[in-house]
Amino acid sequence: MAQLTTKIKLYANKEIDFRKDVKLEDNSDGKGVFITEWNLDIAQPTLAQLDAFEAQATTVENNQRIIATRKSLYGAWDKQLEEIYDNGIDSWKARIANIKLNNPKE
Repeated sequence: MAQLTTKIKLYANKEIDFRKDVKLEDNSDGKGVFITEWNLDIAQPTLAQLDAFEAQATTVENNQRIIATRKSLYGAWDKQLEEIYDNGIDSWKARIANIKLNNPKE
């Protein structure tokens, strides 16, 4: 299940400051996270409206994990530049393409 924060970002169609724009809380009662304060200039969504973003939010979160994996496999920029210098751009391109192939986005 996608996080409420991701669904809210998709609903609002912009980045959200969860310290000022929208505040969330979890009472640890098993019901999960909920909105306690809504300070955006659009109407606060219902749970049904947010649930409509479930599939899209799951895709966004999965892609974020894949991007993080790719970044860790790419290595630091200085190491990549060193690799290009030592082995050539074509070798580097092949390695990056292989990382993308093995870690596809949805």
